[in-house]
Amino acid sequence: MPSPSPRSVVSAWVAAFNRHDAEALASMYAEDAVNHQVAETPVVGRDAIGAMFAAGFAAAEMVCLAENLFEDGEWAILEWRDPLGLRGCGFFHVVGGRIVFQRGYWDKLTFLRQHGLPIPQD
Repeated sequence: MPSPSPRSVVSAWVAAFNRHDAEALASMYAEDAVNHQVAETPVVGRDAIGAMFAAGFAAAEMVCLAENLFEDGEWAILEWRDPLGLRGCGFFHVVGGRIVFQRGYWDKLTFLRQHGLPIPQD
């Protein structure tokens, strides 16, 4: 049986994200995967990625509205927005039906302000 396509993996990822299901999200990543949201330090490993999602869902009401989802070989590219107006995009490298690398681009300051979260002072 062939592995799911990168596009179908990311479609399932969006559905799990919108259910705030950190466990389901973590299960989509390879054991040694890297999730690098460029506004944050890279997170390495399935368990750490699951913990990152759980903490994020506990801190804010996050919703991912997919605007475009493209696939090219082992990569899927997701352009998204949320109901508050934040926009971003994510690049997912999917091998054997698992996400091995993800990089996301979004405006952290806008996100923190929209959700009334503390803004770090450097």
